[in-house]
Amino acid sequence: MLAEIITIGDEILIGQIVDSNSAFIAKELNKIGVSVYQITSVQDDQTHILKALSEAEANADIVILTGGLGPTKDDITKKTIAEYFDDTLIENTSVRKNIEHIWNVFVKKPLKQVNIDQALVPSKADVLMNKYGSAPGMWLEKENTVFISLPGVPYEMKALMEDEVIPKLRTRFKFPYIAHKTFLTYGLGESVLAERIETFENELPYFIKLAYLPSLGRVRLRLSAKGEDKHTIETEMRKQTDILLPQISDVFVGFEDDLSIEAVLGKHLTQLNKSVATAESCTGGLIAERFTANPGASKYFKGSIVSYTKETKVNLLKVSEELIDDHSVVSAQVAEAMASNALTLLNVDYAIATTGNAGPTKDDTAEDLGVVYIAVATKEKVYSEQFSFGNHRIKVINKAANKAFEMLQKEILKK
Repeated sequence: MLAEIITIGDEILIGQIVDSNSAFIAKELNKIGVSVYQITSVQDDQTHILKALSEAEANADIVILTGGLGPTKDDITKKTIAEYFDDTLIENTSVRKNIEHIWNVFVKKPLKQVNIDQALVPSKADVLMNKYGSAPGMWLEKENTVFISLPGVPYEMKALMEDEVIPKLRTRFKFPYIAHKTFLTYGLGESVLAERIETFENELPYFIKLAYLPSLGRVRLRLSAKGEDKHTIETEMRKQTDILLPQISDVFVGFEDDLSIEAVLGKHLTQLNKSVATAESCTGGLIAERFTANPGASKYFKGSIVSYTKETKVNLLKVSEELIDDHSVVSAQVAEAMASNALTLLNVDYAIATTGNAGPTKDDTAEDLGVVYIAVATKEKVYSEQFSFGNHRIKVINKAANKAFEMLQKEILKK
């Protein structure tokens, strides 16, 4: 079964925003066995949208549109869909009540006609109620093609996909059984890893595929199986997992299950009833940001000290000024002091610290650009490792954050 995704909005085409919606939709469709045939971005232009709809209908069984459902004059998706289906717009009572509720409880300003008009939907559409916004989703069918229109606001679109679209698609169509298993590895490049497990990959059953997903110091290996018989799929996936694990045991840090490593760490820490904090210099709070992006992070993440300067390291983190003068801010000794002091100051079970030269200048250190020291402290010990991540600032910062998560993961798995 094939799908096409159409994103609507000039802001995407001029590079003002990044189209993250298509990636999320494609991922959710893939989980249920729908392959995305094409992703198209179009202007807020009726002729352009009509052309895209016509072409998508010829290509796909499912067409999902995002964007163009707001209250402003350039949001023309609903009117264009109505024209495409030779339909008219009518007010939907449930959507009207939802809009009034949002304005009464959250906006607390007079409801204008332009907002009320968001309750207008094509008469042939099934409404997908938007719990987090005023623009509803819409489901229409033409011949053998399903058309789904969703708001472009990412959190609204995601909720509609998960709560409305995927369940309705499962009811409407029969999909194959799909299973994924993602192995998270650190410390070995994609090409070296591929060479190591080449025989394993070549001997996989025809219905199981292996994908390499590299990203700055880590490689995810994803096994994907598709078929009609659930028992056969699950049995074979367990068998292939048992074959693969011994071949990557030195770089394997856990199963990802579609979660980021920081989310996986959060699950481990929650299960162990342990806590973590960070003391960041060159990563500038990125590790803390990635931890706190996950719901429920306050159960295990207690805080961060972003000690970007020598003065902050001394005054807030209580790192000895003499230690810094003797070894410089980019050193194993300072990284370990940062981690140990963060552990004590924030009263946690684990602490991570980073200090390094992200560039473009070396400042007052003797270390080369790209050199980063990362330390992990527990209540029993503290240790650090030195890394060289190259001379591109963003690359250095992101690789340092990834490596910090890897080091913490390995320490937690020792328990």
